[in-house]
Amino acid sequence: MLKEFKNFIMTGNVIEFAVAVIMAGAVGLVVNGFVADIVMPIVGHFAGGMDFANLKVVLSEAVGTEGAEGYVAENAVRWGAWVNTIVNLLIVGFVMFLIVKAYNKTKTPPEEEAPAGPSAEELLAEIRDALKK
Repeated sequence: MLKEFKNFIMTGNVIEFAVAVIMAGAVGLVVNGFVADIVMPIVGHFAGGMDFANLKVVLSEAVGTEGAEGYVAENAVRWGAWVNTIVNLLIVGFVMFLIVKAYNKTKTPPEEEAPAGPSAEELLAEIRDALKK
């Protein structure tokens, strides 16, 4: 059983999948950084200096002092963080589109099948007719 597990783990597909998962995590971190540190400050600048990550609708204010007994945290709908997430999704989708498009250009087109010619019987009939002449 241990040998079967070793063979399973060492197959190319499992290793390729593991590399893909690690690369996806790294790309996700890069895209998150790009959105948070580059895109959203530019969008915020053109939107009058707003920081979307801090935009929220407060449903109930915090009660008390943080860390003190009886403290109740603020309850808010953080819609600005959701806008950041949507922008992140759009950028990831666009990057994946570009990667797939580039990959599809590298693939060779399938070979076209030769046009179907006359059948063997038709060829033999033509040879016979040619010999008769």
